[in-house]
Amino acid sequence: MTDSPHQSHDHNFKNLILDYPRQAIALFAPTEAADMDDPQIRILPVREEQLKTRLGEGFRELDVPLLVEWPDKRRAALLFLFEEESRTRRFNIHRLAHYCLDISELLDMQRIVPIVIFLRGGEYDSNLRLGSDHTDYLQFHFLAFELRQQQAADYYDSPNLIARLNLPNMRYARRDKVRVYAQAVSGLLTLEPDPERQIKYLDFIDIYAQLNEDERMHYQQHYAQDAAVISGFAQRFIQQGEARLLLRLLTARFGALPEPTREQVEAADAETLLVWSERVLTATSLDEVFRA
Repeated sequence: MTDSPHQSHDHNFKNLILDYPRQAIALFAPTEAADMDDPQIRILPVREEQLKTRLGEGFRELDVPLLVEWPDKRRAALLFLFEEESRTRRFNIHRLAHYCLDISELLDMQRIVPIVIFLRGGEYDSNLRLGSDHTDYLQFHFLAFELRQQQAADYYDSPNLIARLNLPNMRYARRDKVRVYAQAVSGLLTLEPDPERQIKYLDFIDIYAQLNEDERMHYQQHYAQDAAVISGFAQRFIQQGEARLLLRLLTARFGALPEPTREQVEAADAETLLVWSERVLTATSLDEVFRA
């Protein structure tokens, strides 16, 4: 069963926040992030399994709770609650307030910052007030970040990786679409040194940029250096898939594989993997598969 578009957006942004928690707080809650320059500050995801058990069926897994702890204990821990909404009409401020109160009671803490990231524009309730003509007995609001209201050009050279990855979700003229894509990819290649995450978040950019064939050709012609890197990503992704398939075939035929064998397969080029995959069908031993 495939995920709905809404579930896919939730999953994409959840991964983004969990992989880059400091950048998420800096972009979506800049005022709160002002005193968080200390690299020793710990930012930990709160385990959702525990929350789901304690909070019951009303718990929504798309919420991303991040607990910030100061090493010298000079400040009490601070909890950031991130929620992404692809459509503003789906947002329910009562549900968010209910969740904040529940988690405040559960974790016995009052320093909580609720943040809602809106992927698309539209109207939504930004404040919740309960009271009478004379007194407000409950006031609740949250930090809202509307991606479509941000000018992509303002973030072209941002050192914040989450901002760069989300350039295609921001506002820009149609004629600038390829440049926006290029700036997002350049940010990814510059700010993220891990090749595995580069591959992972190139997919994120592609999902939201949605370049057509002509736009991709334009990108390849005018941003040749980065386009060559992307081409290498694609080849590597295919190669990794072939390696995983061969490992599964080898395991099914010969049982658990020695670690050196796994490393040999994972390091092989595409042509070698093809040769080994053909041999595994008739070989009676691992040595026959890997003979020179």
